[in-house]
Amino acid sequence: METIIVIVFVLGYLAITLEHNLKIDKLIPALGMMSILWAIIALTGLPVFEVNMDLKELEQGSMEGILLHHLGKTAEILVFLLGAMTIVEIIDYFDGFATIKSFIKTKKKSKLLWIVSSLAFVLSAIIDNLTATIVLITILQKLIKERDLRLWFAGLIIIAANAGGAWSPIGDVTTTMLWIANKVTASVLVEHVLIPSIFCFVVPTFIASRMSVFKGSIEDDGSDNDMPKSKYGGIMFYLGLGAIIFVPIFKSVTHLPPYVGMMLSLAFVAAFAEIYSSSKFNITTIDGGEGEAAGHHSPVHSSLSKIELPSILFFLGILLAVAALESLGMLFHFAEGLNASVPGLGTELHSTAVSDLVVLILGVGSAVIDNVPLVAASIGMFQIGLDEPAWHFIAYSAGTGGSMLIIGSAAGVVAMGMEKIDFFWYFKKISWLAMIGFLSGAVVFVLMRNFILNV
Repeated sequence: METIIVIVFVLGYLAITLEHNLKIDKLIPALGMMSILWAIIALTGLPVFEVNMDLKELEQGSMEGILLHHLGKTAEILVFLLGAMTIVEIIDYFDGFATIKSFIKTKKKSKLLWIVSSLAFVLSAIIDNLTATIVLITILQKLIKERDLRLWFAGLIIIAANAGGAWSPIGDVTTTMLWIANKVTASVLVEHVLIPSIFCFVVPTFIASRMSVFKGSIEDDGSDNDMPKSKYGGIMFYLGLGAIIFVPIFKSVTHLPPYVGMMLSLAFVAAFAEIYSSSKFNITTIDGGEGEAAGHHSPVHSSLSKIELPSILFFLGILLAVAALESLGMLFHFAEGLNASVPGLGTELHSTAVSDLVVLILGVGSAVIDNVPLVAASIGMFQIGLDEPAWHFIAYSAGTGGSMLIIGSAAGVVAMGMEKIDFFWYFKKISWLAMIGFLSGAVVFVLMRNFILNV
């Protein structure tokens, strides 16, 4: 029966990876795979287990209890993401991201490259790499009329955005997963991964800035005359970013789960949004009539309607599908087998050259396979302590490795859609730069871990 479980998972995984070829949204196979796996467990009465972190062994439990446990852990991530997405949409409602345009004063291509790459790196650490990519490509579409040149800028933005998301607990879904699962703390993650991430985006940006495509200046298209849609855009931009940054601080002070802090931040930002919009505070309509009008014009209501629910459902499906394998003990036994066959690796995943190679392979694999299930599987496989260097290296590799192919990250996929970037164009022009950046950051991480941080 376990063979059937593995086959279902592999087929579902393959359908997720080939979503562009199959033209089927990846949430469909993710939800289907999750439901089928748990249905098989329920119908066949397979024993389910939970990993005892203290004894490093499996403890059998009831299916309902263990499924509820995994649903609770998954819900923490999903509620956190819902809050963050809503805050970002509220900022966009007030055209707050137009504030970023004030930082761009140059027409010189190489200087503009450094500005947008740096903005992508910083913004992705706060509002996540996907949103940062959308915002900056939208701005570039107003600044640069030449599409071929925009493609180059978009490629470097993808690299910088993924690098920026890797060092922040709120910058990428995978780092958020590790943070919420208590594998890393925000401060130590930043300490270990920030500098390698900087190298990951600075090295390819430096190389690209010396290339002929970034020589000279862009043509002035008069876009500097664009007026912001709302006079509160700047205020909501900084208010929203500050509220998101507040979440890790709230967690460190109260020791409550991150989603609690995110809900507090959302309430704060939503209150100001309602005040500035002169609308009644009404997220859902009550009696119709005047309530419907107020709800319709509410920035919070509008923002909630624009949230990427397909992404939320995809995360639900893939995380609970991986949880099914974990509950059957498959990931635990796989890690034990890995420990027996590969010296120096295994469930302890000590910082050896062998374990470093495995994590690097995980990073390269994230360019082909979605990094969310890879990190979810890693969390289930390796039972090592809080803030072990291996977790930080996994966060770096999974977060930045996806830049090597345009389909390897959410940032790449959205850029592909916005600018109609060809897969093979990206592979020929950008992939080698992304690989150089990925390896540069990895080398810096290992050197820092072994000789500076002494861990």
